[in-house]
Parts: sequence; C-alpha cells; structure tokens
Amino acid sequence: MATEGSVRAVVTAMFANLGIAVTKFVAFLLTASSSMLAESVHSLADTSNQALLLLGGNRAKRAATPEHPFGYGRERYVYAFIVSIVLFSIGGLFALYEAWHKWSDPHPIDSWQWVPIVVLLVAMAMEGYALRTAVVESNRVRADRSWKEFVRTAKAPELPVILLEDCGALLGLMFALFGVSMTLLTARAAGTPPAPR
Repeated sequence: MATEGSVRAVVTAMFANLGIAVTKFVAFLLTASSSMLAESVHSLADTSNQALLLLGGNRAKRAATPEHPFGYGRERYVYAFIVSIVLFSIGGLFALYEAWHKWSDPHPIDSWQWVPIVVLLVAMAMEGYALRTAVVESNRVRADRSWKEFVRTAKAPELPVILLEDCGALLGLMFALFGVSMTLLTARAAGTPPAPR
C-alpha cells in the first residue's frame, strides 16, 4: 500500500519534472536549439515515469478478487520495474545519441548564451526540492536504517526510486553546469564563439 508520504514524494517529483520540461521548452523557443527541444521531451518522459509510479500505486490498492485472492499489491513493483527500465535503457540510449550528435555536428551558441545556465539552475532548484521532499518522507519510514539499507529493504518501491532518480538527476545537472560554464568561460577568454549547444 502506497503511503501518503510516498505519494507526496512522487507527485512532487512529477511536477518538478514537468516544470523542468516547460523551462527547457521555453529555452527552445528563445534559442531554437534542437538540444533544448530534445531535453524538454526527455523531461516529459521523466514526468511519465512518476505517472507510472502513481498508476502502479493506485492499481495495487484494488481489493482481492476470487481470481486474485491475495490482491493486487505486487503491481506496484511491476510499474517500478518499468520505470527503472525506461530510466536506464531509454534514458541512457538518448544520452548516448545526444553525445554522438553533438560530437559529430557541433553548433556554437550564437545568442542567448545565458539561457543554458538559467535552465540548469532552474532544473537544479526543482530537482533539489523534489529530492528534499523524498528525503523528508523517507525519514518518516526509514527509522534507524542507513540510506543504503533503506533503499535495499524498503517495502514500498516509490521512495527509493524517487530518491535514486533525483540524486542521479542532480549529479548530472551539476556536471552539465560545470561543462557549460567552462565552455562559455573558455570561449569568452579565447575570443571565439562558445562550443556546442
């Protein structure tokens, strides 16, 4: 049974990813950057991951039937598994495609050079808030278990999934912020247009 806290963490993460998708789409409208359009679609896919977690939690609440005498509680694990497949396979393949595309056909950032920095900072703020919510809700059920033990032994899959996804997203955003900042700073110092967008 999904707890009120796990539902709150999933909904917060869903709206954070939706906000990030909107931010990236606005950045695409300002810059006409294909990367921003692709990233907004990627964030919409992340939003659908949280919707899948909510769907699994709701389907698991159904009462037992003669056909399913033990109920539907295990469905939440199936949906959490689907989310993990989407995150690590489709998300990973998308990242590899983007890396190859940018490596083989780089384009300089001609105008609106501050937009990627703003997008990354907004995304970090939203992901940080979602992570904070997940940590607060996890602390209510974690008791004296370590974080590693909590992730491995939690009976409800929603909180560990949100915790790991948000930690990974924040780490990726920090690397991206460092990379974009260095690109803009070194290009400005060299007097050349910044590298790939």
